Amino acid sequence: MRRIALFLAAVGCATAQNPAGFNYDEAKVPPYQLPDVLSGAKSRRDWETKRRPELLKLFETEMYGRMEPRLKSTVFETVAVDESAYGGKAVRKRITALFAGKKDGPKMEILLYLPKQARGPVPVFVGLNFNGNHSVNDDGAVPVNEGWFRGNKTPARASESSRWAIDLALERGYAVATVYYGDIDPDFDDGFQNGIHPLFKRTGGGDDFGAVGAWAWGLSRVLDYLETDKAVDAKRAIVMGHSRLGKASLWAGATDPRWAMVISNDSGAGGAALSKRIFGETVGRLNTSFPHWFCANFRKYNDAEEKLAFDQHQLIALIAPRPVYIASAQEDLWADPKGEFLGGYHASPVYRLYGKEGLAAKEMPGIHEPVRSVIGYHIRAGKHDVTRYDWEQYLIFADQYLGKR
Repeated sequence: MRRIALFLAAVGCATAQNPAGFNYDEAKVPPYQLPDVLSGAKSRRDWETKRRPELLKLFETEMYGRMEPRLKSTVFETVAVDESAYGGKAVRKRITALFAGKKDGPKMEILLYLPKQARGPVPVFVGLNFNGNHSVNDDGAVPVNEGWFRGNKTPARASESSRWAIDLALERGYAVATVYYGDIDPDFDDGFQNGIHPLFKRTGGGDDFGAVGAWAWGLSRVLDYLETDKAVDAKRAIVMGHSRLGKASLWAGATDPRWAMVISNDSGAGGAALSKRIFGETVGRLNTSFPHWFCANFRKYNDAEEKLAFDQHQLIALIAPRPVYIASAQEDLWADPKGEFLGGYHASPVYRLYGKEGLAAKEMPGIHEPVRSVIGYHIRAGKHDVTRYDWEQYLIFADQYLGKR
């Protein structure tokens, strides 16, 4: 009862992070029926040869859009290497990915920190940031990004540093790679004329990929580079993301089996949370506030979630049998913490086909009581954010499933 009380204490209060006019009352969640994740699949073979391709196609066609292949023209250029970064604790590398092979074309810069004392290739956390590579810490050698930013104002150096426990990861033997998400696709609706979109032919058929698909595509291009760097163990690459970038990390994990582990931090609607619950952010709100995030076909489910032939538990199931960690925040009702938990829970039948438990908890755990089954979950105190507590759980989870450093 105490667990339920702790979670429900915040329910019903609309705040800046929980906009008014939406449902935050568990008693008002409508009756719903989730589509079967297995749909007759009784073995790994059934899943891998029939059901998984079927679901992947459904998400591509109806939600995220087609995942485009790697461009043969892409070139990676190492811009700078510092063997004594982070006070001598890390090696810093800056790598530019020229998507079209041209310096004046679309490109992104990868910022990579490697633990200085590593004796061999190290596992790596990969994630996109919101405010430019210069924002993740106070490293003055990282240039200020001069591209597009929300509000048309360049964020200050280290403005996003509280969300990046790079020091902690390095101490634990992990590398960290990050890219400014606006390098891949600036986050505004201009008819897909910016970022990487002009590099691909758009059919106009409703399944052209949007920004979430573009960010997921960019994450896989980071992995392309990491596979060439001998200091990195790319077979132990972990893709992580917060909020809209958590949606992208889940989609990247579903579409690219090279990712060894996937982390969703407060990804909410369009991420780990079940759409059919209609709790917090809805499909209609996603598509009207951010019409560029998903493919055009997804708009037909605005205020019509009951028509969805899929839901987010099936997205998480597409990552099986690889470990997935889902994190929520108590005050972040907009992202529907219970819906995020249920997204993982209802993906579990696919993991059981592989002899894995999936999400072990049958009910939501209490605050700061992480579940570390192969589908992991925690809900922490606080708001929509990434905290050091979150990172501590991710590192424990990575040690558990990828091998302790």
